[in-house]
Amino acid sequence: MGAMLMIRTQKVRIYPNRHMKKVLDSLCDYRRYCWNEGLATWNDMYDLYTLDSNSPGPSFYSVRNELVANKADWQYELSARTLQLAITDLGNAWKNFFDKAQPDWGKPTFKSKKAARQGFKTDRAKIVAGKLRLDKPRGTRDWYDITISKHTDLSGVLKVASIYRENGKYWASLPFEVELDTKPKTGDRSAVDVNVGHLNYTDGIIDTLPKRLRKLYQRIKFYQKQLAHKRVVNRKKATKSNNYGVMRAKLQRDYCKVANIQHDIMQKFTTKLVNDYDKIVIEDLSVKVMQMSHVASKGLQRSMFGYFRQTLSYKCKWYDKELILADSQYPSTQWCSKCGRIKSGSDKITLQGNASHQTKHNEYVCYGCGAILDRDENAVANLLDLI
Repeated sequence: MGAMLMIRTQKVRIYPNRHMKKVLDSLCDYRRYCWNEGLATWNDMYDLYTLDSNSPGPSFYSVRNELVANKADWQYELSARTLQLAITDLGNAWKNFFDKAQPDWGKPTFKSKKAARQGFKTDRAKIVAGKLRLDKPRGTRDWYDITISKHTDLSGVLKVASIYRENGKYWASLPFEVELDTKPKTGDRSAVDVNVGHLNYTDGIIDTLPKRLRKLYQRIKFYQKQLAHKRVVNRKKATKSNNYGVMRAKLQRDYCKVANIQHDIMQKFTTKLVNDYDKIVIEDLSVKVMQMSHVASKGLQRSMFGYFRQTLSYKCKWYDKELILADSQYPSTQWCSKCGRIKSGSDKITLQGNASHQTKHNEYVCYGCGAILDRDENAVANLLDLI
């Protein structure tokens, strides 16, 4: 087994002092300002390009140069890398706009100061004596290293760090370039069929919406209704009351719990896949296109299809395993794994089953060979045929 250079990200909590809190808050605001200014400039350049093809179209370089040329005096007191990296991310967001398989696919929008999470990026951060040191702007006197939560592996070469504030706490995502040993070859293969609420694979089922998550979603729904009721009754005064702030904090706390539980499920499952199998097949789904209705959108978002694919992709690269993407038009659900007949027309299976033949959503009945199969197990068998 050989070693490969890979990026491994550590999410840690940081504890800035009173002065560095003000610095981090100002950098968060500056990042939002740079993004919004860059997006407005990008849109203006695109409008000019559509009217006159001789004018330069928007790009990372043209937008960045425009913002740098028009910098105000107060901007020189803040890190220049914040502006550079904000425009870099804006350019990547426009590239991802053409790839609907991305988990955060969509047209770039303006950032709001009311968003629960505010952050910035820097590629000049260092780890010094177990603390985080940010790049100090010119002319700044007071500058302090930031304490990092204990029991954290900080080995490797630090790349572009992301610092953000959420619910009054400060966090950092620290990507380190490290050497990782490849996993031993097992010679086995597997396929994963993603569904709302669970993932089917060769050896069983992974529940992505366990009971504890459903209880949290019920509580979140209750808090949302209460907050909406307060806004209707008290209008603009609602958000200024102590009760509103307390309930919103509870809502944000439960959202964090949900995210942690879901990420834990996906991380453990993807690690198991790369440990046990050499070749893994999944479907190349366009999640945004699948969100046909409000109910379907909520279920698809909670099932975290995009995050699952993203996590599995980088782990396969880490450990030299092969990830095969089935085309989005591949009829894994409609294909009979026994005789090869493909359902069409009124015979097709939908999320609710088949109304004309009165079959349930989890049943696959082949009208060619008469086989009665589990819908998800049949899809997994069809995906395995691609290897």
